[in-house]
Amino acid sequence: MEKKVYHCPICNCSNLTLRQEASYIYSYGIDSDAPGQQNSEVFLSYQYDKREQKECRKYIECNRCGTQYPYYFLNGVLDHEYHKVEEYSVK
Repeated sequence: MEKKVYHCPICNCSNLTLRQEASYIYSYGIDSDAPGQQNSEVFLSYQYDKREQKECRKYIECNRCGTQYPYYFLNGVLDHEYHKVEEYSVK
């Protein structure tokens, strides 16, 4: 199986990072003993009663020039073979 190589079209760097940013709202039910039903002895922030995701953003970032691309660019735009084809067809 051949390994795919992805490159930034701006600076041609192959050092890319796939990132996912997400924001959540964590809810803890308050009772007489401790905050949250999952926290019986001490408060532990990861033992929440409810978590709701509010936003999510996935993107690819070039580690050299900092350009950000939508994550679906992995399907062609950042593919090294895609750029070879495009270079020949633009003439």
